[in-house]
Amino acid sequence: MKLAGTSIIGDRRAPSVGPLAHSADPRTGATLQPGYAAICSADLDAACQLAAAAAPIFARSDARCRAALLRDIGNRLRSVESDFVAMTTRETGLPEARIRGELARTIGQLAAFADEIETESWRNVRIDHAQPDRVPPKPDLRSQLEAIGPVAVFCASNFPLAFSVAGGDTASALAAGCPVIVKAHALHPITAEIAGMVIAQAVAAAGLPAGVFSLIYGPGQSVGQALVRHPAIRAVGFTGSESGGRALMDAAVTRPEPIPVFAEMGSLNPVFVFPGALARDASGIASALHQSIVNGVGQFCTCPGLLIVLDGPQRAEFVKHLTALLAHTASAPMLSLSGAQKYRSSVHQVSSQRGVAMLVAGESDAAMTEPSLLQADPELLAGNAAIRHEMFGPASIVSVAKNIDDMLQIANQLSGQLTATVWAEESDWPQLPALLDVLKRKAGRVLFNAVPTGVEVCPAQTHGGPYPASSDARFSAVGTTAIFRWLRPVSYQGWPASLLPPTLRDGNPAAVWRMVDGKRFAPGAG
Repeated sequence: MKLAGTSIIGDRRAPSVGPLAHSADPRTGATLQPGYAAICSADLDAACQLAAAAAPIFARSDARCRAALLRDIGNRLRSVESDFVAMTTRETGLPEARIRGELARTIGQLAAFADEIETESWRNVRIDHAQPDRVPPKPDLRSQLEAIGPVAVFCASNFPLAFSVAGGDTASALAAGCPVIVKAHALHPITAEIAGMVIAQAVAAAGLPAGVFSLIYGPGQSVGQALVRHPAIRAVGFTGSESGGRALMDAAVTRPEPIPVFAEMGSLNPVFVFPGALARDASGIASALHQSIVNGVGQFCTCPGLLIVLDGPQRAEFVKHLTALLAHTASAPMLSLSGAQKYRSSVHQVSSQRGVAMLVAGESDAAMTEPSLLQADPELLAGNAAIRHEMFGPASIVSVAKNIDDMLQIANQLSGQLTATVWAEESDWPQLPALLDVLKRKAGRVLFNAVPTGVEVCPAQTHGGPYPASSDARFSAVGTTAIFRWLRPVSYQGWPASLLPPTLRDGNPAAVWRMVDGKRFAPGAG
């Protein structure tokens, strides 16, 4: 595969970067391959202007055209799979099986959004016919969801494919009819460029304006902030740390015209374990949670970082087995030296709190990291926010609750979470309703007898939650409902039929589900 030496800014006619820098292996510091300097302000403006020019054309495009675009991107990614996987594995240090799985998920996401948008039922069409004889007369009103405009997408460090250039934010925004400007992540610039080239080729093959997609490079504090502040950008998609997401939110809200930032950020993903579940299989639950904690060296946003165990006969067995499993887990490389350093700092910050004990003190050398397990009493955990702190890596805190009131006290003190999990058997069920009432207020996804890692891409998925899990708990970053982040309602009053979008015309020529005069009609009716 031939790799270009410059990034793509949309028109693909001029380089978007200056002289190339040199990037380093994030695990050893050794120079690997040419890197990418920050995009200059003129080219950043050019990319945004191209996106603004493309926005009305792309928004008017037929949903079937956009579905074909998404499928073509997926097919092109599949056609370069061998070279793509080899390069991404080399660049990130992630195992080949992980990269192949993530690529399959990326292609699957594109196909899922293609299937979702073809019927245009997501537009939420509503029609209220005029009633001229009513006093006062009722006007003809018709509404639907329409594309919000150019979207800025920030690649995630821990998912070089599924949450990056061709990932869910890009797929959902393109599905909605929004041009996308992606800022590549510094940890995988060549992976970003390969995916960017594939998307740009698909956009060109579809005959769409070049500004439908752009890829830029540069640090978040300068290039990222400038991108968010550009007046052409209408919304932002971000997956990363709370500090990074908050910085983008602050930049977006201080613009002369504020825009929404849909940020998926940190989460402890608390797990509540009941005696009945432990009586059934204490060691099995410990094994499942161990695998979830160390999966991806703990660098998944759904890593279970807090375990609250209701005291009972098998509680000691559970903690002992989990401790042994984590203590005998081999060290593994995190994605970057800086990530490993932040992990060690976070573990130190939590473990240094008075009353916190280290059950497993994982050692670290450069980016090589071992798991850590800490323990805190429920009263301490509920009363000290510094302990309820995400340690982005293979670490978790275990707390033994004396009764359900202890559990409820901890649950009520939690901030917003991506997930919350309950392990219980039928004998435990009478104690669950009060806890579930709290957890569904705190988390976007509530699990039963399962681990939180592994986020299925499907219409029923919610990957978000109250702040700081995400910036807006009403929306999901995963699953086909993610499209609603990039849409807004528009009402048409009194317009001639020939000037209305086909989805809003009488007779339903677009064959979509619609609400007409308060009644729901299937495609082909109403």
